[in-house]
Amino acid sequence: MLQGEPSPEELEAAQAANEADALAAAQGELVALQAKNAELADQYLRAQADVQNARRRADDEITKARKFAVEAFAESLLPVTDSLEAGLAIKDATPEQIREGAEATLRQLKSALERNKVIEVAPAAGTKFDPHQHQAISVVPAPGQEPNTVVSVLQKGYTINERVLRPALVTVSAPK
Repeated sequence: MLQGEPSPEELEAAQAANEADALAAAQGELVALQAKNAELADQYLRAQADVQNARRRADDEITKARKFAVEAFAESLLPVTDSLEAGLAIKDATPEQIREGAEATLRQLKSALERNKVIEVAPAAGTKFDPHQHQAISVVPAPGQEPNTVVSVLQKGYTINERVLRPALVTVSAPK
């Protein structure tokens, strides 16, 4: 053996030391990865719980919104009910008084509907037929009118928040 060259025992000892260092490093990395895995698993479980809680809260809010929307609508109709009952309580009302009371009650009802975003659809004669808001009941000849325009309204329609609740029933001018 040359001087300065390590002996086979020294080489074996150095290799064993390197393997021990590598094993210790791998074990340290394993421990770190296990800790990170546990942390991520905990974060995942918490995130899942947060999502479930958010979903439950959203469902509760939707239920409450529906409940209170109906409540607000019903509350706006109570004065109409009161007016109808008051009118019926008058036994010797004249036809004029009954008509005035009915007109006032109808104004109250229309006002309550409008406050709740229920809007009347009553197209004027000559209005272009809109299949999204109108339902044609019949087609009639209408000289002097454009084809596919409203001739008359048989029943008013209504929208609620810009969505058709009931289409207006109309007669439409025939094509020429």
